[in-house]
Amino acid sequence: MQTEVSVREADSKATAEHGRLADSDLSPEVAPLHHRVDADAWDDIFLVGDVHGCITELETLLAELEPTDDDLVVFVGDLVRKGPDSAAVVERVREAQNFRTVRGNNEQKFVDGTKHRPELEPHQEWFEALPAAISFDDVLVTHGGVDPRRPLSEHGLYDLLETRAVPPENGYDGPFWFEIHEARPRVFFGHTVLDAPVVTDGAVGLDTGCVYGGELTAYDYRADDLVSVPAEQTYRDRAQRKILDLPAIQA
Repeated sequence: MQTEVSVREADSKATAEHGRLADSDLSPEVAPLHHRVDADAWDDIFLVGDVHGCITELETLLAELEPTDDDLVVFVGDLVRKGPDSAAVVERVREAQNFRTVRGNNEQKFVDGTKHRPELEPHQEWFEALPAAISFDDVLVTHGGVDPRRPLSEHGLYDLLETRAVPPENGYDGPFWFEIHEARPRVFFGHTVLDAPVVTDGAVGLDTGCVYGGELTAYDYRADDLVSVPAEQTYRDRAQRKILDLPAIQA
């Protein structure tokens, strides 16, 4: 079982060798918000899509995954808002030493002060300290995505949190960045609501719309496999055009 000290030491040993992401690859705004993880320090790594306060579904998914203390669980952001119990989700993630999350655009709203929830006020400093990017091996975990037309060094915070279409102003009309991103790092992301997970050589999309009555999805990194659990109910309505059905881009 890893201690908190050993986790920090293992994470600090990761380098930018063999094409791995380093702070120097990122913009001055994003580099301080980048957390590098040593994948070799963990038996398995699970990446989890947007939870949006769906605590029951999160507990069901974790029961399916059965992570041990020697496994790492990484969330793609948007733990909060829209669903039934954001505080319970945050507390669940914070209490586990082997859980990590990037900030999503919904956590960022609390950092910016544009959203307020009394039950989330005790977590304000934690929101402010969340990374915008977590990386390991040749993987980048961020909430929104990347613009393949530009190097990572030209991406600001809100680019990573909100990128969806290329160009960005196209929104849900596309084309979507993950349809054309082929280079490393491979990007694991949420934010864009999908009818089913997207898995390509360059990107893995995990927001399968649990809060909208879809599923909560995780990716088992070592097994190269997806695990999903259905939503208990529809907590929030969403226009169908904003839930993407893109089977054609599956690898």
